[in-house]
Amino acid sequence: MPLVMFTDDSGRDWLAAARRLPRGSAIVIRSREAKKRAALFETLSLLPGLQLLIADDPKLAQSADGLHLPEARARESAHWRARRPDWIITATAHSLRGLMALTHVDAVFLSPVFATASHPDVAPLMPVRAAFIAALSPVPVYALGGVKARNAALLAPGFAGIAAIATLFSG
Repeated sequence: MPLVMFTDDSGRDWLAAARRLPRGSAIVIRSREAKKRAALFETLSLLPGLQLLIADDPKLAQSADGLHLPEARARESAHWRARRPDWIITATAHSLRGLMALTHVDAVFLSPVFATASHPDVAPLMPVRAAFIAALSPVPVYALGGVKARNAALLAPGFAGIAAIATLFSG
């Protein structure tokens, strides 16, 4: 899964964006409201060739390919790995310390690598520091946060891929 799309509550046309993803890509379905998450999962599950992960909602994830945990809940990954060894389990890390605390995950989203409009008050890791952190990871790391076509080339080859929200809607 070289490309991962994260959804949010912006009201964007996620189905149209998902249709543009290459086969084998993944979508992390995030919404603050359970009903919206479920409706979006139902819509996106009709598309073939994509892996669907549910963020922060193990109950809905029972019907998906796996579960995505925010850094604050990442310690739950061991519990979910034991209960659901068939799931793809991912988590977000925002620092080397956060990444090293992760266990029993299949991949990590390191964020934010670049400045991002979705978190304007968070200092970005920047490519060199992010590459250093990614190189120490025992599992694949995806760059998340402010990644665009023009700065993706600055990422070290050690990243497994990129993850994005709004970038997928700009041209």
